[in-house]
Amino acid sequence: MPPEESTIERIAGRLLRKAPPLPPAEALVPDWMPERPFERPPVPAAVLIGLIERPEGFTVLYTERSPDLRAHSGQVAFPGGKVDASDADAAAAALREANEEVGMAAEDAEVLGYMPPYYTGTNYLITPVVARVTPAGPFVPNPGEVHSVFEVPLGRILTRESYGQFTVKRGDKVHRTWQLDHDGHRIWGITANLTWQLRLLAADEEQA
Repeated sequence: MPPEESTIERIAGRLLRKAPPLPPAEALVPDWMPERPFERPPVPAAVLIGLIERPEGFTVLYTERSPDLRAHSGQVAFPGGKVDASDADAAAAALREANEEVGMAAEDAEVLGYMPPYYTGTNYLITPVVARVTPAGPFVPNPGEVHSVFEVPLGRILTRESYGQFTVKRGDKVHRTWQLDHDGHRIWGITANLTWQLRLLAADEEQA
């Protein structure tokens, strides 16, 4: 049995049981402020934070986006994307995207719950879906979207010393995010901020 079972139970117990209703646009504050106000409503999206059950313990699944993509090319991300009209809910969208991007079968995932919506400076309103995954086979990146797939041990994610700060300058404004480096991959921005929130969910009260 993986050694972090109690940690997984703690995370599950602190997640939202249902996908939260998306707040109205006028109530949203993005993670960084664009130079011009948005002219369209936020785009609903979902990402899958997959807790992968391995013989040696749990890991968290990440993708490195294809360098050929127009948006966020080459960056590290959770599987995910826009919620389509055909998706039943955010969980369905996240599982569909995980299947399209890395071949994760929906039946291999048990949705544990949801983290609060995350609003980005690019006008996406993301619902993070957390799932426990027992993969029946290897993850295979879709070359049209994903350059590579990798996993970070949960223990590393839970360790405060694993994190630093990433600084981005947009115009005359400086924006900071969390940063986590692993095996040649740099996780920053939205993905690192959500990873940090996962860490807080997993932490013991006195360590949070």
